[in-house]
Amino acid sequence: MDGNPDVISAPPAQRGIPNSERDEETSGPPPAGPSASGAALHDPVLTYGKEDEDSTGAWTKHKKTMERTGVRTMARRLPGLLGLSWSLAWEADRAGLLALVTVRVVSGLAEAAGLLAVAGALTELLREGPTPDRIREALPALALVAAAGVVRVGLALLERLLRSRFGPRIDRVCMVRLLDVATRTSVMAFDDPRFVDDLDAAERGAAGGRQLVDNTADVFTSAVRMAAAGGVLSVLHPLLLPLLVLSILPDGWATARSARLAYASWLGTIRQVRRQYMLRYRMIDRDCAAEIRSFGLGGFLLEEYTLLARGYEAEQLRVGRGQVRYRLIGETVAGLALGAVYGTLVLLLNAGVMPLAAAGTAVLAIRNGRSALGTALTSLNDAYENFLYFGEYRAWIEEAARRIPTQRAAAAPASPAVIRVDDATYSYPHTGTAALRGVSVELRRGQVVAFVGANGSGKSTLAKILAGLYLPDSGTVRWDDVDLAGVDPDSVRERVGLIPQSYTHWPMSARLNIAVGRVGRLVTDGPDSVIPAARTTGADEVIDKLPHGYDTSLARQYNSGHDLSGGQWQRIACARAVYRDAPFLIADEPSAALDARAEQTLFSLIQQLGRDRIVLLITHRLASVRTADRIYVLDEGLVVDEGTHAELMSRPGIYRDLFTLQARQFVDTPDPAPSPAAGAPA
Repeated sequence: MDGNPDVISAPPAQRGIPNSERDEETSGPPPAGPSASGAALHDPVLTYGKEDEDSTGAWTKHKKTMERTGVRTMARRLPGLLGLSWSLAWEADRAGLLALVTVRVVSGLAEAAGLLAVAGALTELLREGPTPDRIREALPALALVAAAGVVRVGLALLERLLRSRFGPRIDRVCMVRLLDVATRTSVMAFDDPRFVDDLDAAERGAAGGRQLVDNTADVFTSAVRMAAAGGVLSVLHPLLLPLLVLSILPDGWATARSARLAYASWLGTIRQVRRQYMLRYRMIDRDCAAEIRSFGLGGFLLEEYTLLARGYEAEQLRVGRGQVRYRLIGETVAGLALGAVYGTLVLLLNAGVMPLAAAGTAVLAIRNGRSALGTALTSLNDAYENFLYFGEYRAWIEEAARRIPTQRAAAAPASPAVIRVDDATYSYPHTGTAALRGVSVELRRGQVVAFVGANGSGKSTLAKILAGLYLPDSGTVRWDDVDLAGVDPDSVRERVGLIPQSYTHWPMSARLNIAVGRVGRLVTDGPDSVIPAARTTGADEVIDKLPHGYDTSLARQYNSGHDLSGGQWQRIACARAVYRDAPFLIADEPSAALDARAEQTLFSLIQQLGRDRIVLLITHRLASVRTADRIYVLDEGLVVDEGTHAELMSRPGIYRDLFTLQARQFVDTPDPAPSPAAGAPA
């Protein structure tokens, strides 16, 4: 049974397996590695930490829904399930859906015709008379049986072809819709942990769309086959159809109970499976290899993985035993019921009510009907689970669509002279602390403005508000005299260049890794338009050493990919911002991975760029902000001081304390006296 490693649910009864059962199933050699770590080291809370149950999370809701699910619930929701499946398939491939339905109906009719032809052939073969005459009379019916078989084989191949085209189209429709909404949703949505958790469930639901259609198609096919078998039995004798239903009900009960037991076990072991996946991935990951060996973690990780794996094995055996019990009960009762069906056939034969040929056909019809019902019940269970998954997908799509910023006709100024924030406040979702509390700042074209402060003081949050990525809870953001709350968000982002603190390593060529700054320029200005930006930022020194220059792949996970150091990647990220050529540039810790020479070059570039645009610099390296035209000092979401470097150093405060502490790393200076005014608003 497959488990999704991205699912978070209630912890399994593991390490929860009874000791006697666990000992029985976990016998074998101990894992390699130091055993002295002890059992206490492998305590789940000690190893992984506490995980709170979130009753609003998608997986928790799904678990509770599955726990309440029974046969009657599934039957009641079956029309909605079928309707959703049909609408999804209709959107993905209308012609393919109609062709698939037609093929399956014709296949069912061919099966019914074949069964009736068998009855006709047996009637001729079993009547009195010379054998050659009986065979000659049965030839038309036998030919019809063969023709029905050929038709069914041909239709099965055609159905497989249709499904090979059908499934990928459904996958594409579902995933493209999810990605389209995800890339247009407000950045603020991704700060909401519940939204991100539901996105994980939605990704699983997108894959469930194809499975839902497949399961529903299997249910439909089985229904056609059962209808064909039932129709044949009704023609042969009216009593046989209700007897068939009674004979297959025990199997249906056993199938439903077995499936539900498996689902309950899967839901209970989700966290365990996720931990196994996490450990397995880390143990073979390139980035973790050095640390695992340096710290001697191999033995501990292997012990932990083996413990989880053995617990999962024991759980699977427990489920298997339970399923065998259900199947044994179902098969026993079904066998007795089937015996009653065959006994009825004997009585009908003995009474002369049914000829022997009809009885033989009835046996075949009963076998086909029982097989079709078993397939239908299994597919229905799978379809219902995927129905729940796909429901999470639809719910997330609706929620994400509500979080897409409203498109407006007004556009932000093309080249603002002043950007101003007045009395802005902002809190991240589901947190009790405000990230910004009544902040006011002003940035002007031709100036470099710096934000400084300790970690968590609100610098990056304020930068995102200035760039229009976040909307303040209160207060205003104006470009010139235009309030950003009334303009098209895309027009704001179009005018912002960003050197982020955490930049993306795109699995593309070196050229494209620069061009993502404004990818449309590759079409208008040509592929070589990235070269000036690379030269300006020093990225050309990195790219010129690559085996294929700008066409070298930077996707290191592929054989042709080339790896870069952190500082080299940072030069690429700086080149992106320069290539974007926006009137407002935000540099958020742009020199974190640069050497001293490259850092000096970068800040000289920032000073140069600040001559004809607005530049915002966020950094902890205060030596680089000495030449900034204005410095804002933030502390716990407040602007506590502002001014030039000389002004801020002339009075006690956070800035002078931080600058002096950093300066002591390079120059011997006396210990600074405590600043009584530190942290007080200017």
